Amino acid sequence: MDPHTIIQKIRDVGIIPVVRAGSSDEACRAVDAICEGGVPIVEITMTVPNAVVAIREVVRCHGSAVLTGAGTVLNAAQASACLDAGAEFLVSPGLSVAVLEAARLRNRLAIPGVLTPSELMSAAGEGVNLVKVFPCGGVGGPKYIKSLRGPFPQMDLIPTGGVNLSNAEEYIDAGAFALGIGSDLVDVSAIRAGNAKKIIHDTRALVEAVRAARTRR
Repeated sequence: MDPHTIIQKIRDVGIIPVVRAGSSDEACRAVDAICEGGVPIVEITMTVPNAVVAIREVVRCHGSAVLTGAGTVLNAAQASACLDAGAEFLVSPGLSVAVLEAARLRNRLAIPGVLTPSELMSAAGEGVNLVKVFPCGGVGGPKYIKSLRGPFPQMDLIPTGGVNLSNAEEYIDAGAFALGIGSDLVDVSAIRAGNAKKIIHDTRALVEAVRAARTRR
């Protein structure tokens, strides 16, 4: 997919589950549960052991039915490895021009991480309109997103860090483009205990929360 199509898909779904796991097998099982819960997007972080293998396996198993991304991408070498494995988009905890360029060369989307207004200005200066605000929960949560929307109405914000079912609707109400949700949704302990139903249930509840909040806007 080209970047525009990927952005539209993220907007339509409104949720990016962030998969951090202890192995590529755990990551794949988590992805299966997320998909069954109704979210056809996943971000597999580079902190997962053999993350590139996990990305390749998810792409092999789910193909175009799942928009598979790579997270915690720190440099151009990681970016290239993830794209080679089939990742459709890249997410970074901060702003890396090298990662942005690696994605552009392959006509793929890179979503940099930002936190401060200065970092948002730097991202905009690189031609970026979609950013991850991280770690959002520690600096004000939904209120912080609302504050950023004032001076940066042209930027699409994906709050990540501290986002969960209890505050998901608040983030959407505050103007979030989509939500990045990690361990509060992707419960690795549930996967290890063979309780994929927990993730399926929580994913469905989150989908409904986003839908309800968007209906009010």
